[in-house]
Amino acid sequence: MAWRITDSVIRGELDNRLKGTVTGRLWLNGLAAPVELRLKGNALADLAGCLIKFENIEPTIPIELEARFNELQAGTTGDLTASRKVRVPDVPFEEFYALRKAGKPAPEHLGNCLYLEWFSDANGRVVIEGIDWRTEISSAQWHLTAADEEQRAREAADGFAGFMNKLSAAIESKRTQPSEDGEWDEFDYERLMKESDANTDKEMELLDRHGESDNAEEKIAEEMGWNHREGSAIPGIEDDDSSDLDENNRTCAEAAADLSQPDPATEGKDWIRVSTGPAEDFRHPLQHRCLEAAMRLGHECDGLQLCKPPRTDADVVKLIEEYRITSVKLAGALNGLVYGCGNKDGAFVVASLKRALSHLNLAQAALETVAVKKVLPASSVSRERQEMLGIREEALRLMNEFRGRP
Repeated sequence: MAWRITDSVIRGELDNRLKGTVTGRLWLNGLAAPVELRLKGNALADLAGCLIKFENIEPTIPIELEARFNELQAGTTGDLTASRKVRVPDVPFEEFYALRKAGKPAPEHLGNCLYLEWFSDANGRVVIEGIDWRTEISSAQWHLTAADEEQRAREAADGFAGFMNKLSAAIESKRTQPSEDGEWDEFDYERLMKESDANTDKEMELLDRHGESDNAEEKIAEEMGWNHREGSAIPGIEDDDSSDLDENNRTCAEAAADLSQPDPATEGKDWIRVSTGPAEDFRHPLQHRCLEAAMRLGHECDGLQLCKPPRTDADVVKLIEEYRITSVKLAGALNGLVYGCGNKDGAFVVASLKRALSHLNLAQAALETVAVKKVLPASSVSRERQEMLGIREEALRLMNEFRGRP
């Protein structure tokens, strides 16, 4: 995935006054020294030949040190501009989102966005994007000709294509083929999930790149390989497979129609009733336990203002994030059991639980780091330490149980 470092940028400068070269520095929250940029290429017309200085007027958060963002960003330019057109809400975002969700008109206008993209030899695609910036742009020392702009656009496209090729290679390295006997074990499912993750990464990058263009869907479909066969939206589906596909769709539709109520015989074991406002929901007990614990800790940290500037603690943010992701992964592994269908393939459940535990590991590690820093009360740390151990033990018990299922 691309590095989107906007929220960590305090200020920066980019210099394209020497044609064919962009240099600069970035001051990031969490790094003692500024990041240096040495890029080949040019900016778009509004910044070509110019020095731009920019400052983030919003509070920033520390960049994740363990992610290892290189302090020398050498590579090639992508799109560098201070005038990318974006839709800007005219009301607070919460109100804007509520209006859009309700299907009502949400006031907005087109505004300029600072958009800085480059392709780093060390970190791949890097993007800074935002509207809340103070900018100072010098007069241009030179201007792009039509030939210059054509070359700039081609080089930016080549840079993005190279980045996409790396994502495609990651997909191919995780490509899963069914075993000869058609039976999948937990390791087959793990490889399939990793392949799915890689595909998702690639699609998200394409959406980011083409999302506002008129033919975005066609571009994304082409680059994802979804339209390699005429008349079929699914690669590898031959025309004479249509009857099997229709039968599969019919079976899935019939199964979905039976999911109105869970199996009463498994209440308390595979599912529990949960009140969600005026509605009633059904969840697996372990997933519900993890979700409630993550939400409780999240509310506590919000109360202590540990997840918001100026007191933002990166380790607390990591803890909450991984705790919540664990809950989501547990839902994917276990909530299909509520209705007695779908995810009862034992190997699938085991593979999914492994993914949940990998995020729980990260949450536990973050909790211990937070404990050393003493930013949370000792009682809260002790409570969550025990809760996480309990979630882990139950997940391991379920893995052993489902390894014995067909």
